[in-house]
Amino acid sequence: MSIQIIIEKCTGCALCVKACPFGAIRIVNKKAAIDLDKCNLCGACVEVCKFKAILLDKSETRTGVAEIKDYKDVWVFVEQKGGKIQSVSYELLGKAQELAHKLKCQVGAVLLGNNLDDLLDEIIGHGADKVYLVQAPELFHFQDEPYTNILVELIKKYKPEILLCGATAIGRSLISRVAVKIRTGLTADCTGLDIEPERKLLLQTRPAFGGNIMATIITPNHRPQMATVRHKVMPIKPPDKHRKGKIIRENFNGVLLRSRSRLLDVIEEVETLVNLAEADIIVSGGRGMQAKENFKLLEELAHVLGAGVGASRAAVDSGWMPYSHQVGQTGRTVAPKIYIACGISGQIQHLVGMQSSKIIVAINKDPDAPIFKIATYGIVGDLFEIVPLLTKRFREVLQRG
Repeated sequence: MSIQIIIEKCTGCALCVKACPFGAIRIVNKKAAIDLDKCNLCGACVEVCKFKAILLDKSETRTGVAEIKDYKDVWVFVEQKGGKIQSVSYELLGKAQELAHKLKCQVGAVLLGNNLDDLLDEIIGHGADKVYLVQAPELFHFQDEPYTNILVELIKKYKPEILLCGATAIGRSLISRVAVKIRTGLTADCTGLDIEPERKLLLQTRPAFGGNIMATIITPNHRPQMATVRHKVMPIKPPDKHRKGKIIRENFNGVLLRSRSRLLDVIEEVETLVNLAEADIIVSGGRGMQAKENFKLLEELAHVLGAGVGASRAAVDSGWMPYSHQVGQTGRTVAPKIYIACGISGQIQHLVGMQSSKIIVAINKDPDAPIFKIATYGIVGDLFEIVPLLTKRFREVLQRG
């Protein structure tokens, strides 16, 4: 898309300046001038111009068919922190293999950071056919601008057909910026991915309308097709230590590595219990916990079981637990071996985040609570009596070994 001012028609009335929501237009020498770096091509200025002095050309919104054919391979952005790969990247590499098999192409992994050579065999073993490696001291910690700049340059050079990324704090911040810069679509927080057999399009499935329906989204006219995927919704396939792959090393100049912000320090969150994202057992509380101090009951049970502690949105909104413990559509997606829901009614927004758990134990005094419909085991009763009894019993059994 492109936009321009027809100087002969412009009267300098400044209506477009007031209409622009991005502050991209100003009056220079009694004529409107557009800052293309700020312009979002929304067309608000075109609508208010009484003199038809602004031309918005949409003829380039569709990627040409010939150009689409130039794109191939399924890429995964491999997220790492301090030299440790985040497990969602392993989930995506396994899914990328399935998608690439249907498209008859290869799997590429993008790894940005510094001193990461020790991770290459691990990434290849989990499914990458190619690893695009960019290393620099400036990339040791994640920063939006340099990571975005480099990923955009890699996409322009190698043209992947699909790009996947974890729906983590880093992934959400990075990939949205990349999508804007290369002018393609992005589906966030996907819970399912597949390939349409006829047109070979990526089917991106995610909850919509508050989790009440599941929407499947396609990107037919732009490349790459991009999606972020929630953690713990796809299985991690066992690594194949005998797999071989190609390492493609890229170097970029200092301009692309610069950032307008300065990183002062990175402070890791102190986890008093098991990390919720990695926990095999999770004990969660909802509105039925009634107060912040009552979560100590769940923490005691979690301590005995070696479990993580989760919470529903209602509990988090009430200030009883930090947001990092929230499970559900607007929180974390988890898939532990055992999920114990205490005082959680089971609204669809919460179920979206935990329904993949292998065993679900529900404790609720309301026998008609929706959570019982998906629970493996249900206990109807007062959680303030039941949870301490469970804690005591589990402690006795586990101590006997």
